[in-house]
Amino acid sequence: MQLKQVKALITGGVSGLGLAVARKFIAAGGQVVLLDINDEAGAAAMAELGSNAHYIATDVTSEEAVEAAVKAAVERMGALNVAVNCAGIIGAGRVLGREAPMALDYFSRVIQVNLIGSFNVCKAVGAAMERNEPGPDGERGVIVSTASVAAFEGQIGQAAYAASKAGIVGMTLPIAREYTRIGVRVMALAPGIFHTPMVDGMPEHVQESLAASIPFPSRLGQPGEFAELVAHIVENGYLNGETIRIDGAVRLQPK
Repeated sequence: MQLKQVKALITGGVSGLGLAVARKFIAAGGQVVLLDINDEAGAAAMAELGSNAHYIATDVTSEEAVEAAVKAAVERMGALNVAVNCAGIIGAGRVLGREAPMALDYFSRVIQVNLIGSFNVCKAVGAAMERNEPGPDGERGVIVSTASVAAFEGQIGQAAYAASKAGIVGMTLPIAREYTRIGVRVMALAPGIFHTPMVDGMPEHVQESLAASIPFPSRLGQPGEFAELVAHIVENGYLNGETIRIDGAVRLQPK
C-alpha cells in the first residue's frame, strides 16, 4: 500500500508516537482520524495537521465508543485501511509495595487500557476493513499495535505493564492468522526507550542515564523513527504476524 492511499485510525494519536505516525501519513498525502482522551491536544493536533486529520474523543476500553469512532472514521474518510494502536498507560508499581500489595484494580486498569484496548480496536477495525475492495495480493488493510521491550524483559515494578505488552505480542500472530481470510495484515512493534512526553518530563540526569543504557546509538529513540517503521510496514506487503523490536539493541536489566 502506498502512503498516499492511507486512511488511518490512530489511537493515542494526539501526542508522542501516535502523533509522529499521524505526521508521517499526512506528509505523504494520507488521511488520519486520531482517537484519544485529551481534547486540548486533539485540537492542537488538528490545527497542526490540517484538513486531512480529525480528532474523536474516545476511550479505547469502551466497546461502544470504539465502534462508534470506527464508523465515524469510515464515514469521514470513505474507508479505513490502516489502524495503529498507540494508546497506553505506563502502570509502574511493585507487586509487593512498601505499604501494601498492589491493588488488583490497578493491575486490571493497565491490562484494560493497553491490552484489551488494543484488542478492542483490532476487532472493530477488522470488521470495517473486511468491507474494503482488495488491492494487490488481496490486501484490504494493515493493523500495527504497540508492544514494548518490557514484554520480553520486564523490570521490577513493571509486572502490570509487561504483562499488558506481552499480551499484545501474544495476540498478534493469532489475529494475523485469522485475518488472512479478510486480507488484513497484523503486526506489532516493541519500542525501547523513546523520547515521548513522559520521558520529556523526567529530570535531565535521568534522561542522560536512560540514554547511556542504550548500546548503539547511545541515545533515546525519536518518535519519527518509530513512525518510519510503521510506514515501512504499511508499504511492505510481505510483513505479517510479527513483532519487531526497535530499541538500539537495549536489553532491560532487572531494575
